[in-house]
Amino acid sequence: MKSTLCVLFCLSLTMSLSCPCLRADEPQLCVGNYQTEEQAVEQLARFAQTYSSRAEWQERARGIRDGILRGAGLLPLPDRCPLKPFVHSRRQHAGYSVANVAFESLPGVFVTGNLYRPTAGAGPFAGVLCTHGHWNDPDDYGRFRPDMQRRCATLARMGAVVLAIDMVGYGDWANAGWQHKRPDALKLQLWNCIRAIDFLTSLEKVDPRRLAVTGASGGGTQTLLLTAVDDRIAVSVPVVMVSAHFFGGCVCESGMPIHKSRTHETNNTEIAALAAPRPQLIISDGADWTKNVPHVEFPYIRNVYRLYGAEDRVANLHLPDEGHDYGWSKRVGAYKFLAKHLGLSLGDVIDRDGRIDESPVVIEPKENLYVLNAEHPRPSHAVRPDADALPWHR
Repeated sequence: MKSTLCVLFCLSLTMSLSCPCLRADEPQLCVGNYQTEEQAVEQLARFAQTYSSRAEWQERARGIRDGILRGAGLLPLPDRCPLKPFVHSRRQHAGYSVANVAFESLPGVFVTGNLYRPTAGAGPFAGVLCTHGHWNDPDDYGRFRPDMQRRCATLARMGAVVLAIDMVGYGDWANAGWQHKRPDALKLQLWNCIRAIDFLTSLEKVDPRRLAVTGASGGGTQTLLLTAVDDRIAVSVPVVMVSAHFFGGCVCESGMPIHKSRTHETNNTEIAALAAPRPQLIISDGADWTKNVPHVEFPYIRNVYRLYGAEDRVANLHLPDEGHDYGWSKRVGAYKFLAKHLGLSLGDVIDRDGRIDESPVVIEPKENLYVLNAEHPRPSHAVRPDADALPWHR
């Protein structure tokens, strides 16, 4: 489920956090299985005692949101540099097109990915950011994974403009020598996601009121964090990641003190609750850290939605016989939820038997999907991966 690198990171930080010299008022990392399932239940009960009204929850939510941004080194947010996007190599398929795209999240720091667009309709279209997790197999890798291409293309066929981006150190980043294990990976990825929404909203035919984000595993973490800190996200679908006892085992998920500091304490369940009252579908399974969602995490989140009178906007699709992926049944659940809340067309992807049909999607080789290559070289002003510091402030 996670790379060996991330597992080693989890173990090493868990050992370091047991050091008796760590002061209680210092920011703390909550890594991997930071607490037991029983402790997680007790923690959620303790959190629930801190509010009993919408106003009290909103005050707590502000503290959590500030704690995330402060812990990630993003409070205040950096200045937004010009995106300077470039899009090339558009290919047209049945009901959608796909192109390669890059933009600058910081001066000279290029976020790379693919842009999937409907080929029918005048718009404006909903916009969906699709994030990926820690899948490292060369034949099942990052945003190039067949299930990722199916998800993005099917959503485009349903009437959404879809952006799939690389995690730091994956895809085009890896080709340029960037490593995923960077100590600032969480900060950079969260900022990249914020700028990805900037890019989507900069497109002429994207409706800024209908924006969504969805991803699985490490992509689920990105979904949770982006939704928590960016209220432009109207709908979220975090997949196989919402857990009260597991905090994410990679540097990009728990390598910075976003969960616990002198001024705040939270877990990924509460971070998911920050989506309220916006529509949210939490997808969980029976074989990983989301196995308890129906009776632990989801009731807590639903109670937060109840404070807004919005219980009908949050749902849990639990698949007890499935595992850690963004597989067929999970994608079907996401398609239906996103169609309902973004105004997408399921009718455009349903076959004669009434089933969602992904067969028109062309699975392209990853060589087609890379953004920067001999024909489209990395710009000369691109920041090197070994730079002493990134240009956060200029």
